Formats: sequence, structure tokens, C-alpha cells
Amino acid sequence: MPGRSPASRRTVLRGAAVTPLAGLGLTACAGVGGGVTADATPTGPVELGAESEVTKGGAKLYRDHNVVVSRDGNGTLKAYSTICTHAGCAINKLEGTKLICPCHGSEFDAVTGKVVQAPATEPLNELSVKAANGKLVAGPGA
Repeated sequence: MPGRSPASRRTVLRGAAVTPLAGLGLTACAGVGGGVTADATPTGPVELGAESEVTKGGAKLYRDHNVVVSRDGNGTLKAYSTICTHAGCAINKLEGTKLICPCHGSEFDAVTGKVVQAPATEPLNELSVKAANGKLVAGPGA
């Protein structure tokens, strides 16, 4: 184009150096809040804590194991993986019985595992859970 000088070698190199970094930023965003994938779900039974920690109508988030345990009004225990079904991020926030994913804001009901706010469309993965000797145990084989 007339009146416009061609890009200098320095400008071209600077642009080439920034482009891969921009891509890394997108990858890092996908992993906000731990950014773990479904393999972070327990692969065997894990002891979570005292059975008394989960009251009727309540829920408790066990971040170290990526599990939430809830107890409905009848006293039935349920457990779900807290790996978001939208982008695989570890859910790290529980408000009452509502789980909130830090990556894109998906919300789930900790009692049913169902999505209550998109972008997630699939419910959380249910896990086996039981109370044994006053302790909660969740995961395959529990």
C-alpha cells in the first residue's frame, strides 16, 4: 500500500513470539481452579470424613477428593464427582446445596447432580457412597 512501510523484521518476530503465548493463555483459562479432568475422580473407595458432617437436607464438598456428598430429607446419602461436565474443571465452591464451577459458571444441584445453570448440559457423575463405622466412604467399590 502506498504511504505504508513494510513490516520490519523486528515487528514480524515480535508478533510471532506473542502468538504462541496467546494460545497458552487460552489453555490456562481452561484449567482455572485446578483445571483437572475426569481422571481426578476417585478410582477406588476413599474415606471422606465423619458421617455427621452431612446433615439432612445439606451437602459437604470434599475438595481433596473432588467429591460432594449430600443427604436428602429422608436421610439418603448421594455422592457426585465435582469435576464439571462442561470443561473438566474442579468445582471448588458450594453454597448450601448448589455447586458452582469457577471456570465458566456452571451450577449443579448437589442433591441430584443436575445442572441448574449452563453452560454445562450434562449432570455430574454419580458415585457410590456409604457410611461405615461413622465415616463416609465414596467412589467405586464403596
